[in-house]
Amino acid sequence: MTDDMHAFRDAVGRWAAGGSGEAASELAVRLGLRTAVLLEGPSDFEAVEALAARRGRDLAAEGVCVVPMGGAMSVGRYAGLLGPPGLGLRLRGLCDEGEQGFYDRGLQRARAPRQGFFVCVADLEDELIRALGPPRVEDIIRAEGDLRAWQTFVRQPAQDGRPRHRQLRRFLGTKKGRKIRYGRLLVEALEPGQVPAPLDDLLASL
Repeated sequence: MTDDMHAFRDAVGRWAAGGSGEAASELAVRLGLRTAVLLEGPSDFEAVEALAARRGRDLAAEGVCVVPMGGAMSVGRYAGLLGPPGLGLRLRGLCDEGEQGFYDRGLQRARAPRQGFFVCVADLEDELIRALGPPRVEDIIRAEGDLRAWQTFVRQPAQDGRPRHRQLRRFLGTKKGRKIRYGRLLVEALEPGQVPAPLDDLLASL
């Protein structure tokens, strides 16, 4: 099923880029999909998958596919393909507060309900950093061997006087792949009562 789910995500990506939707439609039936979770990018994908695993949930077996869209501006396209006008799947997702306009317009065009999308204040990384607290995030950075890079980063003039959680959020996005890796690591470090509300509410809605 894992291979088929990867194939479905790939097929949806090709469809969203202007290709045929035949393969995605066939795989959706084969997988018994009922819900698509629309996420802005791969770091959010890693975080959602990590929390589902921690809670002992097999989303694929539940008919849920988590789909990174490659940016908030793609939500209208993906909602149209996977939601009521397309495959007819129930839609869920996360969005950043600053991107709500894209989501509202895209979901309206796709005739999809807005209430299944949960809002992060800045983004999911910011939610996770605030939930854990900067000292715990710095411990994780140290354990991952990124302490020297972090120390170099905070000495940059542009970081002078910035709040620690904002420095940490910026640091995670400064190297290709780092934000994706830490999306999973930060979720795995959460205590049960620390899960940010948007992420917790998303999992509860599936």
